[in-house]
Amino acid sequence: MDELRIDNHKLMYHIDRVNAWQKGELIAPIYMEIAPSGACNHRCIFCGLDYMGYKPKFLNTKVLIGAVKSAAKCGVKSIMYAGEGEPLLHKDIARIVDFTNKAGIDAAITTNGVFLDDAIIKKCLKNLSWIRVSFNAATARTYEKVHRCLRGDFEKSLSNLKNAVRYKRKHRLNCTIGVQMLLIPENKTEVVKLAELLRKAGVDYLIIKPFSKHPLSLCDIDKNFDYSKLLYLEKRFREIATKTFRIIFRSHTMEKLKKARPYGHCLGLPFWAYIDAEGDVYACSAYLGNKKFIYGNIYEKNFSDILKSDRRKNILHMSATKLDTHRCREICRLDEINRYLWELKKHSGHVNFI
Repeated sequence: MDELRIDNHKLMYHIDRVNAWQKGELIAPIYMEIAPSGACNHRCIFCGLDYMGYKPKFLNTKVLIGAVKSAAKCGVKSIMYAGEGEPLLHKDIARIVDFTNKAGIDAAITTNGVFLDDAIIKKCLKNLSWIRVSFNAATARTYEKVHRCLRGDFEKSLSNLKNAVRYKRKHRLNCTIGVQMLLIPENKTEVVKLAELLRKAGVDYLIIKPFSKHPLSLCDIDKNFDYSKLLYLEKRFREIATKTFRIIFRSHTMEKLKKARPYGHCLGLPFWAYIDAEGDVYACSAYLGNKKFIYGNIYEKNFSDILKSDRRKNILHMSATKLDTHRCREICRLDEINRYLWELKKHSGHVNFI
């Protein structure tokens, strides 16, 4: 059911970059996340970046486009616009996505969907590989409780999703339209109902993922929530899913929650990067606000120079040799990548007996 490998990794499709990394070369990221906006119209009770304060800051369009142009020349292959805030709050998001696509970089957006109006749909969908809406309940009452949003946002986001599906089908676009639900005690009784609702809406997939608390987050979600009691839902989701509506129930990640990582340090950071709403380029989004993980700032330096800098080399070396990953956030975005790279570096032998 996970044909998109959401609960896995895709480095095997980038052998040249992996080989260069194995040779000790300073490689460019394959994938990046960029926060066009630090502001957000929702205050989700599970937000891992609530400690950042939802600052109403927006990346300068000209500076951001310059960084994207430089990233394309360096070999960056994809960019997801999401970040600390709601990306659709940026007044030039359609222009930014259009430029990203024309620069030869695959573009995607993660959003709460409230501002996914007709204008954004018309301007952006044709330039996106995918768009994913964070939608965490099947009823307006629970949605408003979980998203801590304005009354009516449930209906607005759902309506926008349906409009996006209709527009995609009418114009035969390749953009994949998906939804992600963070499964928590507050919405666990609505997960099946949401799957049925979204199948009817015509979206391409629903991802159901477990909660993991950021070490600095202020939220009080029960991080000891026992997901093993909900694994039975996987069978129900197989019954709901169709050839055109996939349900990716991240049971593999749920099962990993209480297990120790098999790797001691972080090897995956060379393959990705993050730019926050203030222009800082980070090695890892789990350490936003920590200057020790900032490579540089796109307002001050060319993105290409930042990637080639000694500072980036030093941060990557520290992460690969000294960073204690057992203190990092659970369910790290790079967990599967790290497992793969760790095995490449620390294999147990007899590798020629395939």
